[in-house]
Amino acid sequence: MFWTIPTIMTWARIVAIPLIVGVFYLPLEPATRNQVATVMFVVFAATDWLDGYLARKLNQVSAFGAFLDPVADKFLVCACVLVLVHLQRADVFVGLIIIGREIAISALREWMAHIGASRSVAVHMVGKLKTTAQMVAIPFLLFDGMLLGVINTHVWGVWLIWISAVMTVWSMVYYLQKALPEIRSKVM
Repeated sequence: MFWTIPTIMTWARIVAIPLIVGVFYLPLEPATRNQVATVMFVVFAATDWLDGYLARKLNQVSAFGAFLDPVADKFLVCACVLVLVHLQRADVFVGLIIIGREIAISALREWMAHIGASRSVAVHMVGKLKTTAQMVAIPFLLFDGMLLGVINTHVWGVWLIWISAVMTVWSMVYYLQKALPEIRSKVM
């Protein structure tokens, strides 16, 4: 099931990365670049929910889709965090925390699958909350202005990206704690 509708939507998130980054190199007014990048991020991030829903609804759940979906999410988030650091809208420390955690937990999940203990690092609510905080913070920081003349998205985005960084560390510690007994039993 390599070319199902849900899998194509997941691929679209990966293809979106250079498009979102490329917006900031176009000869447009800064506010226009911000708006275009924000809309693109929101649309492509929404496919994360939609592809999972369609996979279940259309009975097109596949091992490849289950593998590719979180990879696409991580690529999209990490690329946008790098853009935000480059634009000086997010602290480099936040970028290191978010990207470092994604690499560490991906490696941990790979190791746990290798030793047959992948259930111990299955997605948990703390990871979902972390992702939600990131998915709200990133478009706020991409927009970087007054939304509806009332919401200062830069201020809210900075708070939310730091909250997501704290939740990122929290989720990493949670997954490491869950994996440690399995690692000890297999390595010792």
